[in-house]
Amino acid sequence: MKVRNCRIIKLKFFDDGIDGNLVIAESAKQVPFQIKRVYFINNLKSRKAVRGKHAHKRLKQVLFCINGSFELQLDDGVRRERVLLAKPHMGVYMGSNVWHTMHNFSPDCVILVLASDFYKEFDYIRNYRDFIDRVNKKK
Repeated sequence: MKVRNCRIIKLKFFDDGIDGNLVIAESAKQVPFQIKRVYFINNLKSRKAVRGKHAHKRLKQVLFCINGSFELQLDDGVRRERVLLAKPHMGVYMGSNVWHTMHNFSPDCVILVLASDFYKEFDYIRNYRDFIDRVNKKK
């Protein structure tokens, strides 16, 4: 991936034929941090829905689309990249200081997020201009 602090994560995937699939994520193995929070997003019925629209100062996350598909747009302040997530065992690791938006959700989309820390509002950067100012200071 060309956006800083981002990379593709591939989970253990087992096709059990008529018994379905088994996908495994383990802290500090496939997921490069200890998982402190897990949440999911579903019921994205509107084609106009947009999620994310923020960055984090310290938090690290891995996003998976465990059902359906969606488009993830990543921005490190210099480079931008779009990734289609549509395979439940393939995700995207996002380190800190990555602005992200999610859109173009399929009606059956379910997003699973594994996070490195508990929810802390002060860790969020919710204004894009503030994000750009922050990443430019780090250069």
